[in-house]
Amino acid sequence: MSHLVVDLRQVHILQAGQTVLEDVNLRISQGEFVYLIGKTGSGKSSLLKTLYGALPLHQGQAKVVDHDLLQLNRHQIPIMRRRLGIVFQDFNLLTDRSVGENLEFVLQATGWKEAARRNERIVSLLEQVGLGAARHKMPFALSGGEQQRVAIARALLNEPELVLADEPTGNLDPETSDDILLLLRQLARQRNTAVLFATHDYRILENFPARIVRCFDQRVVNDEDIIV
Repeated sequence: MSHLVVDLRQVHILQAGQTVLEDVNLRISQGEFVYLIGKTGSGKSSLLKTLYGALPLHQGQAKVVDHDLLQLNRHQIPIMRRRLGIVFQDFNLLTDRSVGENLEFVLQATGWKEAARRNERIVSLLEQVGLGAARHKMPFALSGGEQQRVAIARALLNEPELVLADEPTGNLDPETSDDILLLLRQLARQRNTAVLFATHDYRILENFPARIVRCFDQRVVNDEDIIV
């Protein structure tokens, strides 16, 4: 059996004292690609925030990349996040720094002390996402799809075991969305990295099938568990 990178059991997720999701059971194995779907306000982002430690957990059993979420404190969160890659809808690049400097900033912040190793890592990741020539460009000089590729490269810098992608194609046209999705699936497969990909783009689900987990009625359900 593959190693579990996400293991949630009877988890309750609260935001501002209100229940968002209850009795959540979710398991994701190493290297698995999973879609997370649900209407706006159904709890997708709250679930992702819980997984990367931005929303504290108070009830249930939960392990993410071998970290117990109930035991997490503010010192442990950065340590856990080094084993995660997080990709947002809005790219969140530093607009006053070049592409290479955006990646350099993360490497320095996460303890890469040798400049030669940082340089090698940046060159390698930009090549993998198809932006080998963009290192010295500023984010505003790139298209939306190119900026998201930089964000994916940034998420992969520390060889994460799990990538959490929160509507990463939400601001992109259909063709570019397909490119980003295929890139993430390819990189995940090559690295045996699990990906939880939140989306409301049902066209993607039809064109590129994978396991689907749905936020619905304050629950998280596997689509194969739904009896029609």
